[in-house]
Amino acid sequence: MSPSIIRTALFVPASRPERIPKALAVGADAVIVDLEDAVQESLKVEARAHLDGFLTANPEARLLVRINAPEHAGHGADIELCGRHAGVIGVLLPKVESAAQVARVAACGKPVWPIIESAAGLLALAEIARAEGVERLSFGALDLGLDLGLSSGSVAAERMLDQARYALLLHSRTAGLAAPLDSVFPAIEDRDGLARTTRDARDMGFDGLLCIHPKQVEVVHRALLPAEEELAWARRVMRAASSGEGVFVVDGQMVDAPVLGRAQRLLQRAGESPA
Repeated sequence: MSPSIIRTALFVPASRPERIPKALAVGADAVIVDLEDAVQESLKVEARAHLDGFLTANPEARLLVRINAPEHAGHGADIELCGRHAGVIGVLLPKVESAAQVARVAACGKPVWPIIESAAGLLALAEIARAEGVERLSFGALDLGLDLGLSSGSVAAERMLDQARYALLLHSRTAGLAAPLDSVFPAIEDRDGLARTTRDARDMGFDGLLCIHPKQVEVVHRALLPAEEELAWARRVMRAASSGEGVFVVDGQMVDAPVLGRAQRLLQRAGESPA
């Protein structure tokens, strides 16, 4: 799997440090230690200390950290902790609404993943995506839906949230960022629903999903894989492309640069070399 492709990013609460090694061993492409929503307010300071201790004791570990929102009292301390540890390879910034908020986090020297969770964040998305240090975008469907007054889980709400997904894809592409990650799927036991959501995200152009439970990782990875007939077609295209001709025909279909690019992307998703 290319390091630029993140299919799964698994949250684990910093208040439960014993779960961090387990999360790292699950097989997710990235692990996010959460100092924000997964930690109750009374445990914020303790959770930060737990993460500090884990990173000090395990300097080989590589993880991302979701810090507290810009207006939170612990925001600055979270940034300082991330900047001190080489094991922190990226910072998720929740409830971001401006490029200035991104700049404050990026100053610690880590890549930033802004999470869009409000109407104000959506309106500022163009400047946020182009802020120095941004690597990848995501969004929080539940918080964004609440801010917009949507009926969570309804078909109408999903139609509206798809507009946010389109905006993330558009601005990720124009800003030269890695493909975005879709929001979390909250129904942990609904494997079929997760698989459907993952396939939709894949077909929309997302790299993968944020995950809230280890059992979601395998489901997402499997759902992101192209169908065997798609892979067989992609292999035929790449074999035909080795002829060196600019335009050629495979299965009665003209193959030019965009079609060739799709074949390459399918093979990359399956972990195969497109060469």
